[in-house]
Amino acid sequence: MKDNKATNNKSGFGTAAVYFTAISSILGAILFLRLGYASGTLGFWGTIIIILLGHLITIPTALAISELATNTRVEGGGEYFIISRSFGLKLGSTIGITLFLSQTISIAFYTIAFAESFQPLFAWLIERFGFELPRQAISVPTFLVLAYIILKKGTGSGVKLLYIVNALLFIALLFFFLGKPITPTIDATAVVAETDAALSGFKSNFGIHNMKDFFIIFAICFPAFTGMTAGVGLSGDLKNPSKAIPMGTMMATITGLVVYVIVVWKLCTSASAEELIADQLIMSRIALFGVVVIPIGLAACTSSSAIGAMMVAPRTLQAIAADGTFPFKRINQFFARGKGPTREPINASLLSFIIALIFIILGDVNTVAEIITMFFLITYGTLCLSSFLNHFGSPPSYRPRFKSKWFISLAGFLLSVWVMFMINPLYTILAYIVIILIYLFVEHTNKDQKGIVNIFKGALFQLNRHLQIYMQKHQAGMGDEEWRPAAICISTNSFKRDKVLQMMRWISYQHGFGTYFHLIEGYYSKQTHIEAQKDLEKLITTQKEAKGSLYIDTMISPSYTSAIAQVIQSPSISGMENNMVMFEYDKRSSNELNRILENVNLVRAGDFDICIFSGSEHFIHPNNGLHVWIREGDEKNTNFMILLGYIIMAHPDWKKGQIKIFIPSVKTELGTLKEDLARKIADGRLPITLANIEIIIIPEGETISQTICKWSPNAGLTIIGFNEHHIKHDGIDFFTAFDGIGDILFVNSGKEKDIN
Repeated sequence: MKDNKATNNKSGFGTAAVYFTAISSILGAILFLRLGYASGTLGFWGTIIIILLGHLITIPTALAISELATNTRVEGGGEYFIISRSFGLKLGSTIGITLFLSQTISIAFYTIAFAESFQPLFAWLIERFGFELPRQAISVPTFLVLAYIILKKGTGSGVKLLYIVNALLFIALLFFFLGKPITPTIDATAVVAETDAALSGFKSNFGIHNMKDFFIIFAICFPAFTGMTAGVGLSGDLKNPSKAIPMGTMMATITGLVVYVIVVWKLCTSASAEELIADQLIMSRIALFGVVVIPIGLAACTSSSAIGAMMVAPRTLQAIAADGTFPFKRINQFFARGKGPTREPINASLLSFIIALIFIILGDVNTVAEIITMFFLITYGTLCLSSFLNHFGSPPSYRPRFKSKWFISLAGFLLSVWVMFMINPLYTILAYIVIILIYLFVEHTNKDQKGIVNIFKGALFQLNRHLQIYMQKHQAGMGDEEWRPAAICISTNSFKRDKVLQMMRWISYQHGFGTYFHLIEGYYSKQTHIEAQKDLEKLITTQKEAKGSLYIDTMISPSYTSAIAQVIQSPSISGMENNMVMFEYDKRSSNELNRILENVNLVRAGDFDICIFSGSEHFIHPNNGLHVWIREGDEKNTNFMILLGYIIMAHPDWKKGQIKIFIPSVKTELGTLKEDLARKIADGRLPITLANIEIIIIPEGETISQTICKWSPNAGLTIIGFNEHHIKHDGIDFFTAFDGIGDILFVNSGKEKDIN
């Protein structure tokens, strides 16, 4: 994937910029122009259902965006960048192009809606002169002025304007809530008190009616809720996107939900259904000084939303071009080019504004709203699906600081697709056809990038893993891009001690796969076959009771060495090659250790990672934490030990434990060793704090093994690296020098690992 250099310049905006960009889009044109119509047509509860259904899509999307944004270094391009780095360039660019179009059309939508704030002027001209002024007389000049400000002054001016218009927006809402119910016309035969009229209006509007129009109105109203992602588009201009995006997006989403519910209640208790339907600016008749403040509020929110869309859409196009999506290099360079230190997307803005201007001239609010709804639903469904597949696939590199739930993301995806079909099945099918055509175009021009098949790699791995274990329990007959353990273990002591079984369950719980072989030493015969089947049945029963995700089998072989040679050459049922061999021995049986060391070179020939589990007679206490000792000469083992510790800690048994890293040294001056290790852990998003990294100065006359025994006597598990030198020169003495502590996992990495 190409670097997104064109958009990786941050001007230092924070959470407030994300929040105000999003909330000004949420509390926008629909709130002032269409919520009254929805309330009058569907009633209070019908409109509340629209709001809740919309948020059942947008809240999972907001959670998914927050999650994905904290799992990677977010640069420019907002939602596009998040999708492309989660799904790969091909599908990311496909969704990015449709997202860019919907964001560009949003500019037109908000500008057209801005013109509606001049409704009193239009009405006065008709009444006084009989002249109907075209809406474009307001919308086109307004758009040109805003476009000039953005092009000339840049994003900073746009954000400053956002603060001003948001203040006006909230003032307008305050005056609306302070307003009184509309008094109906009083006839000669009946005089109804104002309070009785308000109560009568409340009762008549509080039901659910005209639900046949529900999804039509939903399509018109849904763009209001899409504003919650507007702030994500500023990702390239944020000082700390992984903090600002989750906080700003979620705060704006919740604020919008609360305000919409209260506004609907106020509308339904302040006017009759007929009045709500007939007057699109009904809020101006309810609000205190509404003739003035509501048009100002509408102008403020629509102009701020337009500004937000004008800042976001060009940055999406700029990021797409920076990734080399388009077939011609000059096109990519043209739209990826930025101006000044903040890389303002001038060229991308020009195309965005031309498209928006076309829709401003030709479109109306309702038509544009329906188009936006369809494209945003596709985008939101994709974001939710991305989050769900990452949850289900559980790749070790997926370590977001902000976590949602897989079922919330799945629900958001399914609801998005369902609502699209309910709004218009034909448009939905056409929209997906357009998506497919764009994808084929992107795939043709970017053949070397990840395709749609790669999206489901992690999910297919997990599905295969769970299916294989399920079939085994019921007696039914990844590559270099990212390391995950596929461990095998061979032991003759399955019924004497079970600690290594527990260790294998920890490793294979979420991020990896484990296969345990119970070895029966002897020649294959009818008798040994029957014995193996009985032992397998016992072990599977034990595995069921332990609720583990470990695959178990038996092996009959004349010797320990021949069994190892056979197993390391056999394919894994997980669908990925085995890459780790786990040996185990009891500390009290040194002869077992001799047998293991005799076979280490055999395993090393296949570049396997080697783990030697040294089990003590003590019970494992995970709450005491997991200690990792990184010594001089452990350069090749360091990342492997840290990753393995993280993978083990994912098991619920370790939920109250912590990883602690010790660096023993005879030197008193270690420079930036601790800071370098902490930076590596932070870049890998591993849950290890600086306080849990400790440098231990070895006292004079004390060996490293004595130091380790002194600092880790009660650790739940201690991980220590070893290499070829230790086996060749120290042999068994190296492994028996740590008898003062409990369970130890000695590890040797076949290849150096990357912490992604």
